[in-house]
Amino acid sequence: MIERVHRHIDEHWPAHLEATRAFLRQPSISGDGAGMPEMAALVRERIEALGGRAEVVPTPLHPVVWGHIDAGKPRTLLYYGMYDVQPVVGEERDWIVEPFAGEIRDLPGLGECVVNRGVTNQKGPLIGFFNVLEAIRAAGGELPLNVTFMIEGEEELGSRNLPGFVRDHRDRLGADAAFFSMYNQDRDGKVVSYLGVKGILFFELIARGGEWGGPAGGRAVHGSNAVWYASPAWRLVQALATMLTPDQKHITIDGFYDDVATISPHDEALLARLAPTFDAATRREADDVRRFKYDLDGVPLLKKYLYQPTLNIDGIIAGHTGEGTKTIVPFEARAKVDIRMVPDQQPDRMLDLVRRHLDRHGYADIEIKFEDAYKWAKTTVDNPAVRALLRTYGEFGIEPELWPHLGGSAPFYLFSDVLGIPFAFGGLGHGGRVHSPNEYATVAGMRLHEKSIATFLYRLAEELG
Repeated sequence: MIERVHRHIDEHWPAHLEATRAFLRQPSISGDGAGMPEMAALVRERIEALGGRAEVVPTPLHPVVWGHIDAGKPRTLLYYGMYDVQPVVGEERDWIVEPFAGEIRDLPGLGECVVNRGVTNQKGPLIGFFNVLEAIRAAGGELPLNVTFMIEGEEELGSRNLPGFVRDHRDRLGADAAFFSMYNQDRDGKVVSYLGVKGILFFELIARGGEWGGPAGGRAVHGSNAVWYASPAWRLVQALATMLTPDQKHITIDGFYDDVATISPHDEALLARLAPTFDAATRREADDVRRFKYDLDGVPLLKKYLYQPTLNIDGIIAGHTGEGTKTIVPFEARAKVDIRMVPDQQPDRMLDLVRRHLDRHGYADIEIKFEDAYKWAKTTVDNPAVRALLRTYGEFGIEPELWPHLGGSAPFYLFSDVLGIPFAFGGLGHGGRVHSPNEYATVAGMRLHEKSIATFLYRLAEELG
């Protein structure tokens, strides 16, 4: 049956590609809400077109699309996805195409690619999954599993309302395994597969004029007053500087590393196998970075990436940031900050450590505005969903580079900790420039992705028994 589905994908690939491009053309920017209701409706319609039931479930911000296809099978897959994407404001001049035009361009060293915001992260894999289910039916087969869908619109905002959705709709999310489809090949075709994610805590630090000094009237004052008025911008920068050593290698917040778990024997074994195939130079080249912070390689460098938490400034906003000159002492300065957490760190504990650090260093006036958080999640190679994914790669003649977890974050703890089901994420295909101008996915890789997902569904049914 798998071969029939693969043939159908090949024979109908032009139609699949056009369906993908049409899906991508609908903007869905969760940050400002552009196109979000329309995108949620499109997702619901795709599930219904496959013969399933679907519902756009409201949340305090953007809805979750729930759906279910009852194939009459003994096992059920919970398919998790996201329909929101990052904004493009401020990037427009850097794109080679309109960001939501779904254009195909020949990119150097890559061949034909679809260039569009969200094509890789994550609407390309999402529509690819829908295409696969359609191909199975069209090829005369039955779905090997029942499929429940949980497609959210706030992943790029930290999945703020997804935990509440899971809590309120748990009775509709029963499944034997969860899966999130991704393009997991690099430019050279190597598969990089992950067994988990780091957690994330996102917050703002806000310095305003007040009793300590600085303009306190909610407005900036003339820059000549910097001689005798303090600046919230300088205060924020100085507070941030107390948190990290000048070489940026060590976070100086007391207790920041206290809860970091010891690396498990399972992960130590994975690292030993991973190090010989890990190409640090290729990673730097893909990110347009000339050197790492650490003069390390192999396992020691990988341990820094995987098992060390981070404190990252995503952006600093204060005063005049437009073209030309405008001399002012701003009344407010903000820093957007994220912490990536590793096992066994918890968001509440980390936020409390930041608060205590600021207070202890004389910055009690700086406000911490919590935005969102979710904890890390881990699984192992003996998970049935992971076994099915590894079998899939093997059937395509690929030995994956298996990583203990990803340096990024996703709300997979909802599967492992809340719903208590195994999870996996991956798939063939290549894309890049995620969260950047000219995000792309190769056309050949998108077709290969669909074939890999079809194979995975049948192998997962076998693994679940």
